Amino acid sequence: MLVSNKRQTLVKRSWLAGLVLSSALAAFSGQAFALEPEHEIRRLMLATEAAVQADNWAEAGEFLNRLQAMEGEKPAEYYYYRGRAMLKANHLNEARAALETYVSQVGAEGQHYQESLKLITDIEKVNRDNVRALAEGAAQVEEPVAVIEPAGQESLKTLRQLYLARTDREALVIHLNAVLDTAGWRRDKTVVRLDRPADIQYRVTIDNSNVNVQEIRRELDNSFVRKTSVLPVFGVNPQLRWDCEPAVAACWVYDPRDGSRLFQMTQNQDKAREAAQTLGRLIRNLQQGRSGS
Repeated sequence: MLVSNKRQTLVKRSWLAGLVLSSALAAFSGQAFALEPEHEIRRLMLATEAAVQADNWAEAGEFLNRLQAMEGEKPAEYYYYRGRAMLKANHLNEARAALETYVSQVGAEGQHYQESLKLITDIEKVNRDNVRALAEGAAQVEEPVAVIEPAGQESLKTLRQLYLARTDREALVIHLNAVLDTAGWRRDKTVVRLDRPADIQYRVTIDNSNVNVQEIRRELDNSFVRKTSVLPVFGVNPQLRWDCEPAVAACWVYDPRDGSRLFQMTQNQDKAREAAQTLGRLIRNLQQGRSGS
């Protein structure tokens, strides 16, 4: 009888201990996820910084991914660490986008300002080498690139019919400008007013063997600044590179000569791909030299 009572007491104590432990774990778990977003962002930033200092980039990337998925304003250092993590993963264009965002937010007083500028320069050099290697037919480049293939004559015929154009060349110019018009980059991503022009737009024209690209940038005071660059088509690769970076909500089409940014567009992969594809077709058409064919 005494042994039986002891067993019951032990079972009861074991059950109580388990209950206390479960309650403690539940409370701990609840506290871990009870932080308000601003505090959770700060916590993850500290964890990211510690992981970077320990040269643990896998862990840093995990924290950065969790930060990216969170709503709420992130400190400028988030973009610096994201840029470095992207660079470690050899995603050069995403790294450059993040680092440029950091620089634009903190200015010359930023703790990592000088280092960020150096990293951006290094990325620019590597991209230039990649473009040169691609143009020379090298087997490998430092970073995978998105490329396009020339469209068949049927699709060009369809474009001519769609835009009532007389030539393939005219149809390609009209189509490229239509794509760029619908994919203008805007600072405010929450509300898009169709009666309000995008903050960055482009207009493309052709002149003999040149593609003229006019950038139209709307300033904060609603004034417009126009800048035109000329892209000679001979000697350039018509397979254009493009990519998108969710962290800064933008896509880019890159200049085939040196890998610099030619178009900055809204974050829409289909539009970026189509713009790169259409410009590549236009370049190829101009390289062929047939008047307006």
